[in-house]
Amino acid sequence: MRYCKFLSLENGTFVPRYAFVELRSGALWAAEPMDAPEEDIAGQSIPPADFQPRPLADLHLLAPVVPSKILCVGRNYRDHAAELGNEVPKEPLLFFKPPSSLLAPNGIIRMPAISHRVDYEGELAIVIGRRCRNLAPDEDVRPYIRGYVIVNDVTARDIQKSDGQWTRGKGFDTFCPTGPIVSNEIDPASGAPVTVTTRLNGVVKQQGSTADFIFPIAHLLRYITAAFTLEPGDLIPTGTPAGVGSVQPGDRIQIEVDGLGILENVFAAE
Repeated sequence: MRYCKFLSLENGTFVPRYAFVELRSGALWAAEPMDAPEEDIAGQSIPPADFQPRPLADLHLLAPVVPSKILCVGRNYRDHAAELGNEVPKEPLLFFKPPSSLLAPNGIIRMPAISHRVDYEGELAIVIGRRCRNLAPDEDVRPYIRGYVIVNDVTARDIQKSDGQWTRGKGFDTFCPTGPIVSNEIDPASGAPVTVTTRLNGVVKQQGSTADFIFPIAHLLRYITAAFTLEPGDLIPTGTPAGVGSVQPGDRIQIEVDGLGILENVFAAE
């Protein structure tokens, strides 16, 4: 299953829609309509409309998730921890981004005037499909995963360092671009690795494999659910590989993950 969310112009009004996605001649297409996930209350209230298959490139895409929380994992690649001069964590390092930080594919990432260094961080993220709490040590976590999506964990690095805690530096509006699709056709939770590649203005800056996670997905979900109840739609970015760096207004960022397409956005001064 692969799906996207987009704005559809119907009777002079833009309404959010979901569609199943398939690959056609090397391009991702919205192939047939899909009911909204249970957590998207607004989407559920919208009646179905006539639908014509279209390439995703022709759609006004939206972030394909409606999370109650965005619970991120920091320093989950050894090389990334080292490049910022940090020790490898002994336990998963967790922090929140507010849902207000979500941004659609092709949206503008606003660089706050109070920050003097904004960084990109390309990541694979888990989308939760079933409510879960206190997952057992031997429990299979895969039934709780709806799929995976690409995230850019944008960071005001100077504010992150000066604050000590990460909420403000990680949580500005537009600091969580997400998309373009959610898919369960990859399975990194089973140990099948996928590659995360980040290009800045067309130049590869990050390229890492989930095989290099310090804490694999099953460990992360058991650790997280020992503290927090995860709800359908919740988003869990799993950490970024080495190669993070700063950006300038006008820079274009593309993050590609095997099987999930490309998440593209542009940075602009606020």
